Amino acid sequence: MEKDNKNPFDEQKKVTYAKNVIAIASGKGGVGKSTVAANLAISLKKKGYSVGLLDLDLYGPSIPIMFGHHKPTESVSEEGILPALKFGIQLMSLGFFLDSSTAVIWRGPLVMRAVGQLLNDVLWKTMDYLIIDLPPGTGDIQLSLVQKISLTGAVIVTTPQDLALADVKRGISMFKKVNVPIVGIVENMSYFLCPNCQHKSYVFGQNGGLKESERSNVTFLGEIPLNEDIMSATDTGCPIVESKPGSEESKYYLEIADNVIDFCKEK
Repeated sequence: MEKDNKNPFDEQKKVTYAKNVIAIASGKGGVGKSTVAANLAISLKKKGYSVGLLDLDLYGPSIPIMFGHHKPTESVSEEGILPALKFGIQLMSLGFFLDSSTAVIWRGPLVMRAVGQLLNDVLWKTMDYLIIDLPPGTGDIQLSLVQKISLTGAVIVTTPQDLALADVKRGISMFKKVNVPIVGIVENMSYFLCPNCQHKSYVFGQNGGLKESERSNVTFLGEIPLNEDIMSATDTGCPIVESKPGSEESKYYLEIADNVIDFCKEK
């Protein structure tokens, strides 16, 4: 019998309601991935695009907190679920349906079912960009996602720290193996800029993301400093690009959005 060498990831389905689907990923937790996802989504909206944000970080959904939207979304009989709408962005997260103190202990089939429902049973309106916030690592959810839909590309978020960069290499390798193009690397918490003397302190090392992008031959999308205003904005339910769109902090995300747009135009 002839061996079937077909790659299961060659038959990924295109999402009919989104022109571009961008996954925001990280090799490890604690690098600010969800903050990047939230501010990138708002940046794309500010540039005139219709945007949706899907929180697939099932084990630690952060999007409801970052957007200050905690109530369950409205059900529409048996047709599906309406996404929430905040700052002009369509939002969906498992966190809308869970008590904030409830731990999600799911694996395998349950995870795949949840991913499928959030993608297919939500009544998404047509949009230019669907941003998907993935959990850290390279586990069930990432593989379930790329088996179900065709991604335009993946953005990898890291800090300059060697420990985080080691996981970035694995993340890039995984996406390449499943035929997902890498949009590029975002280096978060690149440095701390003293508000008094403007001195840059490289708390987690310097240029790690840039060096890794060169080693892996992927685009370096930009760096974002360790900043109190960025942190407090997400904690209060209004990300920095929405709360202070003209600030220096917002420019970092807006420039990253430009790089993502350029990537998608070339696809």
